[in-house]
Amino acid sequence: MTPRRLRLAALFLVPILAVGCGDTAREGSMEETTFDVADDTAPRVEYGMVIHGGAGTITRESMTPELEEQYRARMEEALRAGHAVLAGGGPALDAVEATLRILEDAELFNAGRGAVFTADGTNSLDASIMDGATLQAGAVAGVSTVRNPITLARYVMERSPHVMLSGTGAEQFAREQGIEVTPPEYFRTDRRWQQLQEAQEAERAAQAGGAGMASGKAPATWKYGTVGAAALDQAGNLAAGTTTGGMTNKKWGRIGDSPVIGAGTYANANCALSATGWGEYFIRNVVAYDICARAEYLGVPLPEAARQVIMEKLEAQEPETGGIIGLDREGRVVMAFNSQGMYRGWVDQDGNVTVAIYRDQ
Repeated sequence: MTPRRLRLAALFLVPILAVGCGDTAREGSMEETTFDVADDTAPRVEYGMVIHGGAGTITRESMTPELEEQYRARMEEALRAGHAVLAGGGPALDAVEATLRILEDAELFNAGRGAVFTADGTNSLDASIMDGATLQAGAVAGVSTVRNPITLARYVMERSPHVMLSGTGAEQFAREQGIEVTPPEYFRTDRRWQQLQEAQEAERAAQAGGAGMASGKAPATWKYGTVGAAALDQAGNLAAGTTTGGMTNKKWGRIGDSPVIGAGTYANANCALSATGWGEYFIRNVVAYDICARAEYLGVPLPEAARQVIMEKLEAQEPETGGIIGLDREGRVVMAFNSQGMYRGWVDQDGNVTVAIYRDQ
């Protein structure tokens, strides 16, 4: 095996949590499957979906067995919700929304209730969704009172003439449409508040030492994930969505890639992708669209296109920028990342769920 193929095999070595079609995960041994994107042997589904719960500094040392089980259980719950939609003949768009609402309502992920804090001590949420069959898309940015931003993004797509709404205007639209709103305190969690305190203390120490933020780069530990989903339905249509609380200690109304169509989310008739990681790099490189375009115009399998962008193009600019998940119209599953970990999983047409967390899995 060549060095390049060895690296690819390591990137896509996935331990499978054996899960059946029941309501809860079965106890079972972990199997390992390896697929090499260069050989186009990525897992395929007839219909199904793939999700991520954020990429970044995710290691076994930072995870307790109890917390890991919580992450796995919630990812499985989200995947099963999406599978139920698809198995009933529902559209990919419905599956994406149903799945992401569950992840937004959990406190584990940096989206919805688990969102990180801005430098001002507030929560500012972004989301986007795209229908591959029609190229319709909707996005919201900088909202702080909408319980499920992914639903608001879909309303923007379907009930407004626009693609993206932001801030108070987006929240006004939400109220007019009867979307559930909540006091900003709903999004506050002690864990995220402590992360903000740690980030601001580190920033003060750096400034005192003369470093500060002059380079325009934030520490890697501030890049706390995102959640996203991509789905392929029984009719062969694709959809994708992404939702996030952004970057810890973000300033000046910063908006990342998650609500930017083509950067953090993209779907067309051939592919559906959702990104997570250091948003500035995903915006500059239009990552989600770039991957889809490489697959469509160059004819390479989607997993190989993802490898080219994530493991070569992005990594050459900045190590550990993040990752991407997705599906193509042939049902190929894509999960590529260059960070220490990425919460990720997929479900096939039979309801078989696969989840993984760490880089070496």
